[in-house]
Amino acid sequence: MSANVFSALPLRPELQTAITTLGYREPTPVQAQTLPDLLQGRDLLAQAQTGSGKTAAFAIGLLNRLDALAYATQALVLCPTRELADQVTAEIRRLASAIPNIKILTLCGGKPMGAQLASLQRDPHIVVGTPGRILKHLDKGSLQLGTLQTLVLDEADRMLDMGFHDDIMAIIDQTSPQRQTLLFSATYPAGIKAVSAAVQSNTVEVRVDGPDTGPEIEQVFYRLEGMDRAEALYRVIGHYQPESCLVFCSTRQQCQELAEGLRQHDLHALALHGDLEQAERDQVFTQFSSRCSTLLIATDVAARGLDIKELALVVNVELSRDPEVHIHRIGRTGRAGCKGLAVSLVSAAEHGRLQAITELQGCEVELQSLPDDQAARGFKLYPPMVCFSISGGRKQKLRAGDLLGALTATAELSGTQIGKITLFDNCAYVAVEQKVARQALAILESGKIKGRRFRVRRLR
Repeated sequence: MSANVFSALPLRPELQTAITTLGYREPTPVQAQTLPDLLQGRDLLAQAQTGSGKTAAFAIGLLNRLDALAYATQALVLCPTRELADQVTAEIRRLASAIPNIKILTLCGGKPMGAQLASLQRDPHIVVGTPGRILKHLDKGSLQLGTLQTLVLDEADRMLDMGFHDDIMAIIDQTSPQRQTLLFSATYPAGIKAVSAAVQSNTVEVRVDGPDTGPEIEQVFYRLEGMDRAEALYRVIGHYQPESCLVFCSTRQQCQELAEGLRQHDLHALALHGDLEQAERDQVFTQFSSRCSTLLIATDVAARGLDIKELALVVNVELSRDPEVHIHRIGRTGRAGCKGLAVSLVSAAEHGRLQAITELQGCEVELQSLPDDQAARGFKLYPPMVCFSISGGRKQKLRAGDLLGALTATAELSGTQIGKITLFDNCAYVAVEQKVARQALAILESGKIKGRRFRVRRLR
């Protein structure tokens, strides 16, 4: 890409307008390195971390070649989780805002098939979804991919980790062989090369994020010395007392046990793992991303695709067997120019994993003794916000503005005391400051939202 501006790219005028309106000025490294080949229709295999701008890169590419007058599915983006699919859809919608009559549809599990079947009565231009649900629609004949121009496999490594290989290959079998295939992955395991070889041709390979974690992330490695990991984690949290902390575990059971242990210390900790129903996952992530919970204990697969801004601390309760996964984990902090902190607990049995991490990063690390327990004794860590669940969502025609208006109509609360508002099909979540939580609950319970009464519940 010549210069370092989007205007140098051969893009349709509507896309240039949207890019300017969104305030995108200089392309990120992944955009600068992938867009020239992407816009020429070449197959691409790119290693890029979450938060690198890769979504905008492939969204620009697929929108640039889209024919809005042709009512056929021309682009498909496969994602490992519904959360990531929702984020990808939102980004594509923003970039497509200046192109009239573009139909974008999200097809994920955990949603009723009936509503999706109704939406598919007219073919969407772009589909974003998870492999299992996409395959169900293909089996039913409600989705056709014979006219597909662009196929994107986003977070491809995690889709393989989650066992979606056969589903992905079955989906690809129903696409046009003349399609462009874009494969994005945060790590680069052998399985990715195998998939690329099977579904791509004349592939351009791009590695954007090297193993260096960057100067904005401080890494601390603590030696486990005759102490269980739960107590060590509590001591770490008590020492740093972060405003937000993402804790990585290897198993669902460990994830749940640690969250319960921290709650016994009167800390607001939530667990995110594969045993949760989709509605539970939505609620947990909404609470954490809305700053209504300070601690999120998650497995790697469950945390994949979660867009969490201003994350103060990442803790690895145990080291990953894959050093590239370690790099991906700690890359969740220190994003967007903010300083980050990553803490890892290391047992004697994990020294081999630690050596693999140091070799990948190209630097030595010093194992430190855990901080003493003085700071951890009796400390409290309260989230700044409280989250309320409302028994109505998009299907009840609720909008974020309706909830904000209901809360501020009496002038008891100001808009600055209202935090993130998240809408789903049949429920909504709104965050408010702790100090006005009682007032907010009283307003929501006694008043009406858009002329109707809804059940309101304060989340714990």
